[in-house]
Parts: sequence; structure tokens; C-alpha cells
Amino acid sequence: MNRLKHRGPDWSGLYQHGDSYLAHQRLAIVDPASGDQPLFNEDKSVAVTVNGEIYNHEELRKKLVNHKFRTGSDCDVIAHLYEEYGEDFVDMLDGIFSFVLLDTRDNSFIVARDAIGVTSLYIGWGLDGSVWISSEMKGLNDDCEHFESFPPGHLYTSKSRGFRRWYNPPWFSESIPSVPYDPLVLRHAFENAVIKRLMTDVPFGVLLSGGLDSSLVASITARYLAGTKAAKQWGSQLHSFCVGLEGSPDLKAAKEVADYLGTVHHEFHFTVQDGIDAIEDVIYHIETYDVTTIRASTPMFLMSRKIKSLGVKMVISGEGSDEIFGGYLYFHKAPNKEELHRETCHKIKALHQYDCLRANKATSAWGLEARVPFLDKEFIKVAMSIDPESKMIKRDQGRIEKWILRKAFDDEERPYLPKHILYRQKEQFSDGVGYSWIDGLKAHAAKHVTDKMILNASYIFPHNTPTTKEAYYYRMIFERFFPQNSARLTVPGGASVACSTAKAVEWDVAWKNNLDPSGRAALGVHLSAYDAEAPLINNVPSKFIDSIPRMVEVPGVAIHT
Repeated sequence: MNRLKHRGPDWSGLYQHGDSYLAHQRLAIVDPASGDQPLFNEDKSVAVTVNGEIYNHEELRKKLVNHKFRTGSDCDVIAHLYEEYGEDFVDMLDGIFSFVLLDTRDNSFIVARDAIGVTSLYIGWGLDGSVWISSEMKGLNDDCEHFESFPPGHLYTSKSRGFRRWYNPPWFSESIPSVPYDPLVLRHAFENAVIKRLMTDVPFGVLLSGGLDSSLVASITARYLAGTKAAKQWGSQLHSFCVGLEGSPDLKAAKEVADYLGTVHHEFHFTVQDGIDAIEDVIYHIETYDVTTIRASTPMFLMSRKIKSLGVKMVISGEGSDEIFGGYLYFHKAPNKEELHRETCHKIKALHQYDCLRANKATSAWGLEARVPFLDKEFIKVAMSIDPESKMIKRDQGRIEKWILRKAFDDEERPYLPKHILYRQKEQFSDGVGYSWIDGLKAHAAKHVTDKMILNASYIFPHNTPTTKEAYYYRMIFERFFPQNSARLTVPGGASVACSTAKAVEWDVAWKNNLDPSGRAALGVHLSAYDAEAPLINNVPSKFIDSIPRMVEVPGVAIHT
């Protein structure tokens, strides 16, 4: 339990029945006074430990009129729903969650993870026949012979000793949808996704970088906060948070949005050395060696510590928009709507390995919860049913990336955002955090990784072999914390350009020789793209075309290069 105490500093709960144990570290957000876990049904024959939030718990309680609840916790409905509906109740839950439910009547258990994998979860098996479940890998890696990431949208039952997918939306088959784009339908769906995430009994805020996604989240939150239970408890003026390098003009962009919305804005600064000093802690908490994820997690990790020190326990963030709407710059080269739609499907399915993993663990490292309305189950259903022709980027028609989202919130009478923010070009984190941050990381890695080490990398790390000194440096740290083969298999790999899947690399022949997660690798798209004629060093061009300031959006992180 102590290995995960950072995730839930408010309460430690332990329950034993026979050879089954449920342990829980609680971060109290809803009903902090009486919602300690494990949670039980009336006669305590069913016990549950949950990490997450059930946004429709009040509606579900109305369906359980013959049940008596012990607490006001949103998660209290789970044990009672199981009594009524068996394991089929999981799809009734609207929220983010990972839970273990123990039925002491037959000593069986079920485990489930939310649709997209916003909450983190791992499963492992011991040589003695034991099954282990943990929110983080460090909770079971030393005790299991084999372990893996628990697949999102699935449940596992002890009776079947196997996984079953409970989340089966139409888009999952990757068939091409045909619903015409209606901006108001999309707008209302996202507003509802944000509003339901205002359910809290503790102080909260929004992560605001000044980019489109986090700015929309902040705008809707500010617009609808008044009149909510949260506003009555904590006031109707929204708090916003941003982190950046000292003197960054992009911090000015976040401040501009904050002033426009009237939020109480908190601006945190960090140095490149601060980030480098935190790298080992970041890898330990985020549990990955993926280069882009580590680059993006570090400022978010530093910011989360500052936010928690202010007494805030929950933040609303903007992850998921680029995957749903084809917002990454490489989508400019999508050859047709079919390829674009399939790529968005692949990106959403992989979110639990990248942005969800970062957002959940970078915040949880300091006992802070992140909520992500773009990954709302109903919102995804609406957004992914739209004919993908509307998501195609067409410069000649003035349609830039995420045009349908921008258009949905382009309201002349009651503007959500200033026009120049609503229609700003997408920038990726590793670009905006840019040369001063990334070059600092590369220089630091070069002090610890020699050319000879890179030459022998395939023998030392045959799986997902690092091709740069930076990647090799992160891998060494990861392997020191998590030396098991199962651990290294939890991290994805493969060719990528500007955060694409390996399949999308085929969209442009020039990309095959320019593999880099940076948005600037999208040759012919980004206004500050890599020079296609420049030689490559460790797969990174030695020369850049550097004509404009770059804006980055990891929610709450905005750094000028």
C-alpha cells in the first residue's frame, strides 16, 4: 500500500476475506467525510475498492430504490448495481474508473477499467496462483511472474479467468460513419461533458495553456460554474493554472485567456534544470520510457505539485481532442476520409498508453485528480459518429485542423473565446517546450550515453531499441526501477512522425526518412517544419527552419521556444 500512498493521502483502507485482500489509498473528492473505502452493500457480502468518479451516480441511485446506501460517495452505487444486474452493470456507469469487486458469497471477484483508460490499471499473476491488481505497475511488479496493462473497456472475472470487452461503441469497428456535421449538437455534447465534471466537494480548477482545447474547457467551466454545488461551496470564480519557462510569451497567451474569462490565474515557472532534476522521479511515477510522454509529463508533474500545495485536489484538463478530431499536424496529409477516420480510431484506442497515462500519473503523483471531458463516453459517441469528411483539413476552404470543433464554438453573440485563439494553429508539446527544453534534455543525456552505447543498443535493449541518446538515457532509468520483461512490454514502440501511428507514416514518402515525434517533423505542414534537405543526426535534422514562435498545448503547459 505504501508504494501507492501518493495517489490517495486522505485514507488507507484494508479488507480481508479468506485469502482475498482489498487495499485502498483514498483521494477524497466526493463525500470526503464518509466515503472511505472499501465500500459495501447492505450486509457487507459485496466489497468494492474504486479509483475514479461516477458522474451519473445520482441517477443510478434512483434505479436502486430498494437499496440502502452507507455513504454519499459516487462510487457507492457499484456494489448495489452488481447485486441487481450482475457483471453487466459496468456499461451503466458514466465516468472514469478502475475497480475490484469481491463477492464473499462465493469468493469470486471482477475487475473493470473505464472505456478509454483514463484511470490507470495493471494486472499480474504470481507463481503461487495469485492474481494481483494495482493502479500502478510499482504496486505489483516485484510480486508477479507476469503482469501487463489492464485493457481499457474490459472486465476480468475470476470465474472465467479471462477478459471480456464491455465497451463496444460503433466506432470501435472502424466502419466509416455518415452522420452529417451539426455544430450545435457537437457543442451541446461537449458542454454536457464539462458540466458533469463539476461534481466535487473539494476545491478545483482548470489547466490552461492558452491553446484551443484547454481554453474551451476553461471557457465552458467558467460559463456554467455559477449555480452548481461546487460554486456554492467554493465560490463561483474559477481558478486556472499554467506552467512555463520564465519569460515565455506563451504564458502570456494563457494569461490572455484567463483575463478574458475572468479566472483567478496561477502562473508557475520552472527552469530547464528543474525539469532535468525531476526526470528520474517522473519516470518512476509515469512508468514509461516513451520519449514524448516523458518530455510532456515533466512540466505537468512539476505543476501538479504546485497546484496541490494550494489546497486544490481536482483539475479539469483538455486531453483527447487531437485524437478524436484529427488535430495533429500530420493529419494534413490524410489521403481521404476513410484513412483519417481509421487513424483517429487507432489513436483513441492507444490513449491509455500515452496522454491518459501522463495525465493520470503526473497528477496522481501529488494526490491530484485530472478529469478529461473530451474523453467523455457520450461525447466520443457523438464526435466519432460524424462523417469524417467534415474532419478533413482543406486549406483552400479555410479548414484547418479541428475545424469542426472550432466552428461549433464560434458564437458571435456570446463568444466563448477570442477569434485568434479559437482559430490558432495546433502546436504539439515537444515543439512548444522546444529547443531550450528538449535541447537541454538531449545535452544532459549525451553526458550519460556514449556513441559506443548507442552502437550496442540493440543487444542491450532488443525490445523497442532506443535510437537516440535521449531515449537510451530514459530507458536506463526505467529499467533500474522496473527491470522485469513484463514492464518493458507495457510501453509501446514503432515508427512515428509528429505523433502518428506507424500506419500513417505511409501518408507521405518524405516522412519515412524523418521519423520524430515532433510536430515539426510533418514536412510541408508546420510553418516551422524541419528542413527536408538537412542531414539527420540520430533521426533528428541537424538544421531547422525557425521562423515563428511555437505554441504548445499540454493543458496548463505553455512554453515559448
